[in-house]
Amino acid sequence: MKNAALSELFRRLPSVDDVMRSAAVNPLAVIYGHEFVREALRAVLARLRQEITCGSLEGDALALALSGLPEAVESQLQRALSYSLRPVINATGVILHTNLGRAPLADRAIGHIRETAAGYSNLEFDLDAGARGKRDTHVNRLFQRLLNEETETKTKTKTKSGASVSTIVVNNNAAAVLLALNTLAEGGEVIVSRGELVEIGGSFRIPDVMAKSGAILREVGTTNRTRVSDYERAITERTRLLLRVHRSNFEISGFTEQASTAELAALGRKRGVPLMDDLGSGGLFELRAIGIDGETGVLDSLHRGVDIVTYSGDKLLGGPQAGLISGAAELVARMRSNSLFRALRVDKLIYAALEATLLAYVRHDYDAIPALRMIQLSKEEIGGRAEALAARIAGYTLKIEVVDGESLLGGGAAPSSALPTRLLALTCEDLSADELTARLRGSEVPIIGRVDGGRVLLDLRTVFPEQDAAVAAALNRIAS
Repeated sequence: MKNAALSELFRRLPSVDDVMRSAAVNPLAVIYGHEFVREALRAVLARLRQEITCGSLEGDALALALSGLPEAVESQLQRALSYSLRPVINATGVILHTNLGRAPLADRAIGHIRETAAGYSNLEFDLDAGARGKRDTHVNRLFQRLLNEETETKTKTKTKSGASVSTIVVNNNAAAVLLALNTLAEGGEVIVSRGELVEIGGSFRIPDVMAKSGAILREVGTTNRTRVSDYERAITERTRLLLRVHRSNFEISGFTEQASTAELAALGRKRGVPLMDDLGSGGLFELRAIGIDGETGVLDSLHRGVDIVTYSGDKLLGGPQAGLISGAAELVARMRSNSLFRALRVDKLIYAALEATLLAYVRHDYDAIPALRMIQLSKEEIGGRAEALAARIAGYTLKIEVVDGESLLGGGAAPSSALPTRLLALTCEDLSADELTARLRGSEVPIIGRVDGGRVLLDLRTVFPEQDAAVAAALNRIAS
């Protein structure tokens, strides 16, 4: 388009002041505020200028856009004032999907958050003594019951110090690792295998966190083979900690060797050096009972003599985002007295959600925790729901098949393990797979699936049964 023609189209755009004085827009200022409406109007006019520049808005199209200017401003205001953080339907089959908020909370956890947030609470008040208390007592009592009792019944081995297990809570597992390293190893060396110097999502790298903690990294072994003798040769008077790190989101196979946790615990006891195990995900549920191997649980580490275990609250535990540090009471007490602990601590809402989640474990009510319930769903259960949902879709343009597939734990847990499932495989005559996923994301409650082989795949393992109707309604709209 020539410059003269562009200039003419730009001249047809009204000024901000003229629109603000118009009878259609002026009432919006009373509802939303003058400056907020002016800001929305500027955004709408800027979009029109961009469309004119691109050649997609001219003549009658521009006239139509200008006639709908008040409605466009109100729509812009509503978008600006609506929530950006929205619920979605996770149909990816990834249970602990980091981009979708990881573990959904149990109903009791949501209820406990609501009652705790709505008024005042005894967060740091001892009701019996009538004096100031400690906020971590609300969950430490439950961790002690779950970890100490289980440890004593399954093994005679306690932590190296012989102390009972204690737990503190910080805001995520990276913070847990940072606090533990800073408390136990600042200014000294931490020995870790080269095969465990991992990077996980968000560019979280173990060497970087170690540097921030003030500890000095001492690498041993090779990427694929590290023996207990490598650790032993590296121990000096400057050694403060032996560190194991969970290999999140990947595994090393083939010509490999790795010192066992029990071997490292024995070495630590022999040389007087604590052993710390960064599990990353971590959990209190026995995954081996449902056929998932290779994922070390918190109790596994403690049973094998680990002194400090760090893990997440919103992964396999199935609770809120939190970093959990469990281990020898004396070592945990040192971390609690570290001034960094106050900077990393969590608020009353996290304690409320975590307390409710842990109570489900105490009651052995694992079905109350959504992530654990999803893990335990059988292929047949999911297949039955998929068949029933497919039968509710009417339309000839959308083709639906129910096929075999696999679900994933996600969250860096058991990267080589998969759960057998049944998938809804969708194709549409008029839409590509990418266009179909975009339509699903544009549903009233966005539906997130995955694309594979030119088909859109929906896995009902991660869709709550009460959401099936919303999925069927969205597919029927697309099919029609």
